[in-house]
Amino acid sequence: MQNKDIKNFTLDELEEEFKPLGERKYRATQLFYWLYKKNVENFTDMSNLPITFKNFLQDNFHLSNIKLVKFTKSKDQTEKYLFQLEDGSLIESVLIFFHKRLTECISSQIGCKYNCLFCESGKKGLVRNLSISEILNQVLFVKRKIKSNPHNIVFMGIGEPLDNYDNVIKAIDILNSKDAFNMGARKITISTCGIIPAIKRLQERNWQIELSVSLHAPENKLRSYLMPVNNKYPLYDLIEACKNYTKKTKRQVTFEYILIKGVNDSLHYADKLAKLIIGFNSKVNLITFNPVPHSSLQPSEVIQVKNFKDKLMASGIPTTIRQSRGSDIYAACGQLKSLHLK
Repeated sequence: MQNKDIKNFTLDELEEEFKPLGERKYRATQLFYWLYKKNVENFTDMSNLPITFKNFLQDNFHLSNIKLVKFTKSKDQTEKYLFQLEDGSLIESVLIFFHKRLTECISSQIGCKYNCLFCESGKKGLVRNLSISEILNQVLFVKRKIKSNPHNIVFMGIGEPLDNYDNVIKAIDILNSKDAFNMGARKITISTCGIIPAIKRLQERNWQIELSVSLHAPENKLRSYLMPVNNKYPLYDLIEACKNYTKKTKRQVTFEYILIKGVNDSLHYADKLAKLIIGFNSKVNLITFNPVPHSSLQPSEVIQVKNFKDKLMASGIPTTIRQSRGSDIYAACGQLKSLHLK
């Protein structure tokens, strides 16, 4: 039987693992230091651990890793990484350079079961969830490359993060831990298509992380066409859950809205969107649709995007337009694919 992957444990869980040995709690803290601050790749390099303890780690745990299969760089400096996991599965991550700040967009699943019309990630369905270590190893790879943590982490890669709730939450706990990555909660964003029960669970943690909700339509019929998940978690129930989230956490919710030519970009829909979300702590992030091969969908005209934004702003809705990054290497929003080796 394969040894347990040590990066799948939170600090508290490691302390429990080490109790039968009679080891003190600080052994887990020391291990976190080597794993996440020093980013070492084997137990023998953990120089301040006793040899007996290192032997125990070697006998009972293993250090997983990911392999870079392909690296692609955009004309705007965005970098895309195709990673191979230990079982041969392939995932993609993206590193975005913007005003001297680095944001890593990471994946949480292999594939996605929600199959949104405008997104490549779910075209072949869900293969499986990523483990905690597989999530963290994406960040560790980039940390090794740039010799520091990225400034921001966004769970906007392949998969629905809240469909892999437990592993994503534990990964964030480690990213946020002062003994590990020590990344501020406000530097971490979860993007969801609207899994209401998981949003309710998340609000009970009362974390300061950022929550982005993919909306893309201000009425049920159109949203169900674009996002089949709306049939299970209808729009108005989702908005109510978002209102409750802001009340509980005192945090702003960002609504993502992809503008697709002739589908959801009319000013009529801008009016409906404003009426839908007016009156609570939220903002809108407009995204121009990023074309993918074999899709009949087209991006909205630049002037239409501006008019849509102006309409929302005039209605009192804080609105920004996301600058697309990496679209020439299929690294922009909705373009990432999940692959699986046969």
